Amino acid sequence: MNMTKVIPIEAQGQRLDKVLAELFKEYSRSQLQLWLKAGHLLVNGKTLEGKTKVNGDEIITLVPQAEEILEDLPEDIPLNIVFEDEAMLVINKPAGLTVHPGAGQRSGTLLNALLHHCPTQNTLPRAGIVHRLDKETSGLMVVAKTLEAHNALIKAMQAREIKRHYIALVLGELVSGGTVDAAMGRHPKDRQKMAVLLHMESAKPAKTDYEIIKRYTNLTLIRAKLHTGRTHQIRVHMAHIGYPLVGDPTYGRKVPKHKEYPEGLWQALHQFPRQALHAEYLALNHPMTEEPMEWRCEIPEDLKKLFEILK
Repeated sequence: MNMTKVIPIEAQGQRLDKVLAELFKEYSRSQLQLWLKAGHLLVNGKTLEGKTKVNGDEIITLVPQAEEILEDLPEDIPLNIVFEDEAMLVINKPAGLTVHPGAGQRSGTLLNALLHHCPTQNTLPRAGIVHRLDKETSGLMVVAKTLEAHNALIKAMQAREIKRHYIALVLGELVSGGTVDAAMGRHPKDRQKMAVLLHMESAKPAKTDYEIIKRYTNLTLIRAKLHTGRTHQIRVHMAHIGYPLVGDPTYGRKVPKHKEYPEGLWQALHQFPRQALHAEYLALNHPMTEEPMEWRCEIPEDLKKLFEILK
């Protein structure tokens, strides 16, 4: 469907690409640039360069394009969908499900499942996936179903307007809640890992709040709230302050035996197959209506069994 708008006279002398970004805020600047170059965005019926200065009162005609940009194949993988409408869906991702295809794994991912559930997802960047969870982290994720919704959710994520809360079981007894404000980046020696990088230019800001839900012997159940969304952020930050997640194969440590542990607890902790981390809460404004929305989801069965032993 064609979209027509008129450049306001107040914009006289401004660059065309800047004006387009203001007129079509539902699309990213990079997308508008691509359409401008491809002739899908016309100024008085003509194709112009983004650096062109406008006079005002020009008529802009945009024909949004839905182009296949993914080569990955749809796969019939069950999805636990907790909300869906025409603009987006919210998924409760199980532990063990990889979000994006990557080197060595081109199938069996959330992206493949989304392409099967809604074939038009193949016209969106990363099939509409706005943020990710680690393969072995369970919980809530939001996925866009249209380009407009995708751009709106990306902007909301960058503006830190999407709230995400996690529960995690960590080794050690925390005295109180707090905040870890420590920049992160790729580990300088092991590129498969992330790390807190103090005084390094490559580090990106990372901030995590945490509060105590319940203390146990040599264990603490916490709720973590993200201000930023760095890879492995909660896992790295909690390990950095000396309280790594139970079951974390990358940043954790062995669970020590303790005489006060109830029967079977040490073995359950020692054998827990993944990091004990679950995204329990998600809140955002709807990308189209701006209506405030929030979701909570129960903890998965593997964590439930662990908590039953703790009780």
